[in-house]
Amino acid sequence: MSERDAIGQTIQVMVVDDEQSIVDFVELGLRYEGFDVRSVRNGYAALEMLSNWKPQLVILDGNLPDLDGFEVCRNIRRDSDVLIILLTVRDDLADKVRGFELGADDYLTKPFHFPELLARIRAVLRRHLPPQSDVLTSGNITLNVKTREVWRGDVPIDLTRKEFNLLHLLMQYPNQVLERQTILDRVWGYDYYGDTTIIEVYISNLRSKLNCEPSFVIRTLRGIGYMLMRPAML
Repeated sequence: MSERDAIGQTIQVMVVDDEQSIVDFVELGLRYEGFDVRSVRNGYAALEMLSNWKPQLVILDGNLPDLDGFEVCRNIRRDSDVLIILLTVRDDLADKVRGFELGADDYLTKPFHFPELLARIRAVLRRHLPPQSDVLTSGNITLNVKTREVWRGDVPIDLTRKEFNLLHLLMQYPNQVLERQTILDRVWGYDYYGDTTIIEVYISNLRSKLNCEPSFVIRTLRGIGYMLMRPAML
């Protein structure tokens, strides 16, 4: 499932940390969860990137080698209301208070487990960003994320868990090509090592159950992937 805002745009996150292992760890996890992630290794590079790119969230190490993370936070807050989660090895109350006074939205002490970071990210986003819609539509197909129901007009469509997840992924990125590996990673998991032709089987099942003309609804790009085309492009 992709992390998206209220108007359907993928949520963008900047990671600022001088430890490459942490950057790799956080990037891998967030990309798998559907975030658009970019990273830098020092404070000055973070401020420069923010002058040209406007993410919704910054995950900021408080102990950077060049410009202290707290100073980076102060500089960011002068010009931006981007959400900030501070990461630090310090678990001192005074540092936490200082971070919040400088404008941080949350605070996480290293070492941390990824599920805790992800939960804090989602909590911060829920508090500060408009809610996302639970309903996606494409033509006469309606998908409800919360109830996991799919309808063709007034007719309910019975889908398996994997079929629902695949359709959900396609409907999140209409008119965009989704490569086969991306589909496998997002629907079957990054640790799936089975037969990749399983995608064709599930695409065929969706086309049959949705009663769609396969040449223009779910388009196959041979050797690349698949694309759900909006009715306006037909």
